[in-house]
Amino acid sequence: MNDTTTIEPGAVGAVAIGRNEGARLIRCLETLMQQTDRVIYVDSGSTDGSRNVARRLGAEVIELDMDHPFTAARARNAGVNAMRKPQNVLPEFIQFVDGDCELRDGWIGIGRAWLEAHSDVAVACGRRRERHPENSLYNRLIDLEWDTPVGRARSCGGDALMRTEAFQAVDGFDPRLIAGEEPELCVRLRAAGWTIWRLDAEMTWHDAGLTRLGQWWARARRAGHAFAEGAALHGRPPERHNVTQVRRSLAWGVALPLAALLGAALIHPAFLLVLLTWLLQVIRLAWRTGGWVQPLFLTLAKMPEAQGITEYHLRRLLRRRRGLIEYK
Repeated sequence: MNDTTTIEPGAVGAVAIGRNEGARLIRCLETLMQQTDRVIYVDSGSTDGSRNVARRLGAEVIELDMDHPFTAARARNAGVNAMRKPQNVLPEFIQFVDGDCELRDGWIGIGRAWLEAHSDVAVACGRRRERHPENSLYNRLIDLEWDTPVGRARSCGGDALMRTEAFQAVDGFDPRLIAGEEPELCVRLRAAGWTIWRLDAEMTWHDAGLTRLGQWWARARRAGHAFAEGAALHGRPPERHNVTQVRRSLAWGVALPLAALLGAALIHPAFLLVLLTWLLQVIRLAWRTGGWVQPLFLTLAKMPEAQGITEYHLRRLLRRRRGLIEYK
C-alpha cells in the first residue's frame, strides 16, 4: 500500500489482463474505453499482436515481466501500479476484467452508483454470462456457474468493480496464487470490515470457448488447487475458507471410489455398489435444481477437483511451486 497515493473522486479506471485473446480483446477494450476514464491493459507474453491492437484502441499497455512466474493476481496488481503513474493518483473505483470478457452497456454506471451509495461496500459485481452457451455443453455449464445469488456475497470473480481505498488497504491481490485470487482477496476485505455485493444487473459477456472434456477437466482441476490453497491460507476458524469445498471434493472424488475399489478387490465385488452413491447424489441435486446435466457434472467434477487438491498438497510437501493450470 502506498499511503501517499491520492484518490480521484468519482473516477473509474479499468485493468484488463490477457494473452493472445485476438478479437475478444478488441471487444473487451472497446467496451472499457466507452465506460471508464482510463484503461490499462496488462499483457503476459502475447504473440498475436495484442499489444499493438491495444495501443491503437487507446489503452495503456503494460508488458508483464515474464522472468517471474505468471499469475493473474500479479498482472492485476501490475495494472493498478501502472495506473498510479505518473502523478501518484488512482481513480476512486477500478473495474477489473479478463481479456476474454466485455462490459455490458451501463454496468459501470450501475456499479459506481451502488458503491457511492454504500460506503461499506468494497466490491460490486453483476451477472457474467457466456457469449456462446449454445456452442458446447461445457459453455452452458459455465454460464450456469456464473448465475450466482443476488445480494450480499462472500466473494467475487475476475470481473468486478472495486473501491480503490479498500483494495489498497489490504494490499491488493496475493501475487503468489495461480487461481482463486479473487475469493482470497474478498476474505481479507471482509476481515477488514468491508462487504461484497452481487447486484441484479448485467455486467459482462465471457467467451470461454470450451469444447472438449479435457478442457473442462483441467478447469475443475484448477478449481481444486484453488480450494486447497485457499483453505491452507484461511481455513482456520472463524473463516474456514474453502474447507467445506475441500472436504466435499476429497470425499466424493477420492474416498468414495477408493473405498468401493478396495472393498471390491479385498472383500467382495458387491462393494462396487458403493459407487451408486454417486447416482443418488446426482438424483438429489437434480430434484433440487430441476435438471440433470448440471448435477451430473457437479458430481463428476469432484474427481478433477480432488486431483488438484492432492497435487497442491504434494507440491507443498516437496516445496515445489506449480505453474498455471491452463484449460484453453
